[in-house]
Parts: sequence; C-alpha cells; structure tokens
Amino acid sequence: MPTLEDVLRDLLETTRASRVTLRRDLPGESAFPVVAEALAPGVGSLRAERSVHLPSQPVVLEMLRGRQVVQDDAAAAYDDPAFQRMLDVYGGLAAQIVTPVVRDGTLDAIVSVHQLGAPRRWTDDEIAAAARAAERVSELL
Repeated sequence: MPTLEDVLRDLLETTRASRVTLRRDLPGESAFPVVAEALAPGVGSLRAERSVHLPSQPVVLEMLRGRQVVQDDAAAAYDDPAFQRMLDVYGGLAAQIVTPVVRDGTLDAIVSVHQLGAPRRWTDDEIAAAARAAERVSELL
C-alpha cells in the first residue's frame, strides 16, 4: 500500500516540478498546514511556514468550491497583494496546480504542485496526474 509521501513523490517525478505539498484542515492547527511534501533538490520546505493566512487566499477560496486551479503564470493570476506576497514567501512560486481533496462534501486536504523561479505551461497529462494524486490521497486518508 503506498503512503501519502509515495503519492507526492510520484507526482513530483511525473511533473518534474519543484515541490508537491499536502495540506490538511486539522482541528486545533493553523488553517491547512503542510503535513507532507516532496521536494526537488535544493527546494525549501513549507512545513514550518505559518505567515500566509490561507483561508483568505484566492486559490483556497476556489478549493472551497471544489475546483482545481491551474496557473501557468501565478504572478499574473491575481492582483491580490496577499497572494503576491505568498508567491515570494513560498520561494518564488511561479506556476502551480492546486487540487482539492473533498470528502463528505467538505474540503479535507489540498494537493499543490509548485514550480519555482519561472512560469511554465502545465500539460493536460500533468493536470490529470494531480487530479489522480488527489484521489489517491483521499483513499489513504
């Protein structure tokens, strides 16, 4: 049986991205902390990062609607100052695929694929791989 870390590592390898994170909405924790991640060499972890208020971020608002968010150029996605600050805090986040894990009608977790440094065009296969990874995460939770 694969672990959550196996699922994230597979997604990182498939997309050749910089980082893949799993965030969960845990009682008593800050909103959606990183509970697991897979990192490309030299990429920093987000496990201890708590300065970004995720519930007010536009991407999380999309997750609450059950939508997958695909951004080839994250800096151009939203003018929101808090979102723009988050891109810097997350190490120069330039492109991302963010996929909700909905269980019993509630957003339970978020699988994020991050590309740092420069925008990139995500392929249909990479977007589908993120959706499959979210399904696998749901089965493992």
